[in-house]
Amino acid sequence: MRFPESHMRGEDNERRGILGEASRCNELELQLAALFEVSTVLSRSLNLRQTLGEVLAVLHRHGRLCKGMVSLVEPETGDLAVSALYEDLVSPVRSVRYLPGEGIVGRILERNRPWVVPRVGDEPDFLDRLGVYDPGLPFIGVPIRVGEEGAIGVFAGQPPSVEDRNDQRVRFLEMVANLIGQAVRLAHMVEDEQRELKEERDTLRRQVRGDHGFDSVIGHTDAMKLVFEQVRQVAKWNTTVLVRGESGTGKELVANAIHYNSPRARSAFVKVNCAALPDNLLESELFGHEKGAFTGASAQRKGRFEQADGGTLFLDEIGDISRAFQAKLLRVLQEGELERVGGNRTLRVDVRIIAATNRDLETEVKTGTFREDLYYRLNVMPIRMPSLSERMEDVPDLARFLVTKIGKVQGRELRITGSALRVLMRHGWPGNVRELENCLERAAVMSDQGVIDRDVIQLAGLDVSAATGEPPPPVSEAPAVDLDDPSLDERERVIAALEEAGWVQAKAARLLNMTPRQIAYRIQTLNIKVRQY
Repeated sequence: MRFPESHMRGEDNERRGILGEASRCNELELQLAALFEVSTVLSRSLNLRQTLGEVLAVLHRHGRLCKGMVSLVEPETGDLAVSALYEDLVSPVRSVRYLPGEGIVGRILERNRPWVVPRVGDEPDFLDRLGVYDPGLPFIGVPIRVGEEGAIGVFAGQPPSVEDRNDQRVRFLEMVANLIGQAVRLAHMVEDEQRELKEERDTLRRQVRGDHGFDSVIGHTDAMKLVFEQVRQVAKWNTTVLVRGESGTGKELVANAIHYNSPRARSAFVKVNCAALPDNLLESELFGHEKGAFTGASAQRKGRFEQADGGTLFLDEIGDISRAFQAKLLRVLQEGELERVGGNRTLRVDVRIIAATNRDLETEVKTGTFREDLYYRLNVMPIRMPSLSERMEDVPDLARFLVTKIGKVQGRELRITGSALRVLMRHGWPGNVRELENCLERAAVMSDQGVIDRDVIQLAGLDVSAATGEPPPPVSEAPAVDLDDPSLDERERVIAALEEAGWVQAKAARLLNMTPRQIAYRIQTLNIKVRQY
């Protein structure tokens, strides 16, 4: 039985339609599989160049694209530079660039739309600077976009064969280009954040070095010059330092200066006040603890020694720890080894120790309060901080430095006058620099105009005569005052003359070329409180 020829042609058309539909479905499945793998690759790493190379390798492996290329706009120049290229193997990216509008690739960028070259060898505008494309195959390029912005790059390559599916391939490349665009945007965001973090880190490091470097330790007396020289020398090495001196002399400032001018400055500087914690808490604080080591230890915790590994640990008030704990501390200082509370694993740490105390450790060693072996372990490089009463010549510089510091905290400009400085120099300062800072902070609070003068200092509670119980020091010890200095206002000039004259009004009048009646009038109108001896 023979079927009509028209019937056979219908069957052939139907068969071809079924095969075509099956081919399209198979093509879509392959594209979906390739897209899934591409998205997986793009989400795996933030190394953009490496990731783009892997994406092109995936597309080649799936038969979607041969000799794939990704080129991105360089923000500095606006040029289109090849960032990734796939040949038979992933090769180093060649230094190839296109200007916007230059060649096919440059036109895709400029026009921000896909471009299909049916046959590379027939296109005179195809520059082929890479020299890898088959002249007998098509070339397809699509723009890489980020949101509503213009094109930021071009994604291009050759299909593996000459088939009439270019429209379908363009859509597929556009989908991949969208994924690449998001990866590029994320990589740029991460780069920007990392750059900002590095800049912030460097700024903070410079600020910390400035705040805690040698400039923060004020003084030009012989005693302070010795301290500066010791700090400069010992900062170079990992030697253990014991800073000694009365409370409030600036022992922590010296520890800061040593660390931030040492090779360990980029590592942690950890501080512990040993006097603030009992032995059981101090052990956990310094050595850390394991989970369940004691009630409330719900998680493992690193101690201060581990936190300071590679850096510096400052043990303030080291003389206040008990003799029982001194033995535990000695092992870490000698061997660089410790065990967390509740643990049985020995940990090694590399920590530089700076300790500080206001106690007489030598006497405590003799009485047995402080272990002799620990004393010698700590007292490798002793630095003694002089009391403020031993360096009264530094009071003006210290006061000016502290006034500037307080002004920054209060958000305004503060100024201290010469008369105020001379009052400060007549005080004994049993509380050392800390007492001086507290006095100036009170004075700043009492100063509405931001000028700390003699009367404001007295309003802050400083009673010079009651504090010292001694006559004022010779005038030569106080800051020299030029009565003809044009920067002095009238009140300061009169006060300076009175101080130089020992508060004898007739003598002060002669210094100012005034009559006694004139200076008496100035004292009354300028509201100057006359001191009596």
